[in-house]
Amino acid sequence: MRRLRIPAPAPAGGPRAPGSRAPLALAVPALSAVAFLLLPLVGILARTTWSELGTHLTSPGVLEALRLSLLVSFWALGLALLLGVPLAWLLARVSFPGKALVRSLVLLPMVLPPTVGGVALLLGFGRRGLLGPWLEGTFGIVLPFHTSGAVVAATFVSMPFLVISLEGTLAGLRTSYEETAASLGASPVRVFCTVTLPMVAPGLAAGAALTWARALGEFGATITFAGNLPGTTQTLPLEVYLLLQDAPEAATSVSLLLLVIAMAVLICLRGRWTGATTGRPARTVRPADDTALPALPATGTAEPDTGSAAPGERWPLHAEVTGFNQLTLDAGPGTTIAVVGPNGAGKTTLLRALLGLTPRARAALRLGDTDVSALPPHRRGVAWVPQDGALFPHLTALTNTAYGLRAHGTPRAEARRTAQQWLDRLGVGPLAHRKPAQLSGGQAQRVALARALAARPRLLLLDEPLAALDQTTRAHVRHTLRAHLAAFGGVCLLVTHDPVEAVSLADRVLVLDDGRALQDAPPAEVTRHPRSPWVARMLGRNAWPGTAAGDGLALAEGGRLVLADRLPEGVRALAIIAPEAVSVHLDKPAGSPRNVWPGTVREITSAGSRLRVLVTSDRAPDLVAEITPSAALELGLADGVSVWTSVKATEVSVVTL
Repeated sequence: MRRLRIPAPAPAGGPRAPGSRAPLALAVPALSAVAFLLLPLVGILARTTWSELGTHLTSPGVLEALRLSLLVSFWALGLALLLGVPLAWLLARVSFPGKALVRSLVLLPMVLPPTVGGVALLLGFGRRGLLGPWLEGTFGIVLPFHTSGAVVAATFVSMPFLVISLEGTLAGLRTSYEETAASLGASPVRVFCTVTLPMVAPGLAAGAALTWARALGEFGATITFAGNLPGTTQTLPLEVYLLLQDAPEAATSVSLLLLVIAMAVLICLRGRWTGATTGRPARTVRPADDTALPALPATGTAEPDTGSAAPGERWPLHAEVTGFNQLTLDAGPGTTIAVVGPNGAGKTTLLRALLGLTPRARAALRLGDTDVSALPPHRRGVAWVPQDGALFPHLTALTNTAYGLRAHGTPRAEARRTAQQWLDRLGVGPLAHRKPAQLSGGQAQRVALARALAARPRLLLLDEPLAALDQTTRAHVRHTLRAHLAAFGGVCLLVTHDPVEAVSLADRVLVLDDGRALQDAPPAEVTRHPRSPWVARMLGRNAWPGTAAGDGLALAEGGRLVLADRLPEGVRALAIIAPEAVSVHLDKPAGSPRNVWPGTVREITSAGSRLRVLVTSDRAPDLVAEITPSAALELGLADGVSVWTSVKATEVSVVTL
């Protein structure tokens, strides 16, 4: 028996090819660079008078400078947080003219010589500067040669570290979390405080630590702008400068203290400044599947009471969508519309237009008697479940589900009780205490559904909500969801690629292509007479578009198809051929078939108890035939085998376009 060879895991330090070594031409300069950076630090350690270290560090002048340094650095950190966090969010989230210039201004203090920065501060905030006379005359504030001036100088040189670090973290945060929070009714400030900030906390902490450390070590701008006054502006770096002239050993000891503080900050960051991982995997508990959960409760359970739209309210939908999508939607209360179409057809864009979250399309939206077109997303009463669920990773399943209720003002205890009821209804109640990282994909998607339903929206938008579920769980959740949608007083739009979901959950199927509606009809009608080749193929049919010519169709992909009934000349039509209506032969068939093509078997796949055979031909588009395994064995079908296919004209269904 042949054994599988399993490659050895990569070393903990990162992927490395077996036997790979650094080229000598790179290794030597790299080691020289390490030595160049290390040697000055070793010099401090070697020249430190360890026996007098305590005496040096506890002298009155050093203690006073340390106290002042801590005071200035923490005030600078607070000012940097107050100003830098909104600035980082603006740079990461908003497009505006001059954005590149603003980012350059943020970076400027990092490359500007500190003394030049001090001169610039003097000319801006000094007594004879641009703003200084006004500050002194109006508020009596004099910044130069004052502790507040040292704070301003430290903030000027250190705030860029916070802004750049946080901007990078914000740019890497998927906006779907914030958009989902807004769709649940959270205001922009609430979203920022309860979703954005907790999720970027590591980047914020890293930027804050670097900002504090840089402010603690500031020298040039401080001495130029604020002077070197003992007890007022003489911080530790300035104290080192003075000690070098009178007591070099004490200067070395104080330098060692600053070095230790800087190294401690960098060690605590452990690479977060550069975006590197710590090498310690997150602790997760992921069940292999959802089968360990209890069965979903019966759908006859009492409906939980939530607070957004009162039970019994009815919310018909009218929407006129313009932009990339061009269509009009009208639906009565309780209607579920399945939105289907190929990738790029505009399905997600339609949902985002209804939410007011995309510039690609705009929706004039009316829910009931209320025109919500001009309202921001959090006031529309439109809940959204994106494809990935977008559960907030810092909240448990219970607090995730209660989020929309809390945003609408529901008291905490009541919101948690209602959220638990919804989790129980979707079969994930026992997982209420877990965070998203501890849930399987299917469990997380069920929590996301519970969160959207708990908010009781007027319009419910589901973007492939069951895609992450296994087949058994999908059937259970589909059954439960159908019961909820039947009692839902608003309209639900469901984007799906699953024909079973479209047929079992939807009252109507909206077929999109290139932003336009090709078909809007009941599922049975779309199944019998699909007007889109993509939908026909989604339903497992062969779909060939063409133009009527003579007794058949001139196919768009080349070739000709003979029809049983003649169409008016030049009419565009879609020919639908069921795979079971396609016959496969080893030799050219004789007899009644009017459509016969030679071809080559390219793929054989299983479809339940039958096989689906893909045949390609230079005389017709690709054709899928469905045959029994015994027939495939008898014909000796395999990839690359030459065959003939035939279709009777009477087996072809035609839909005019």
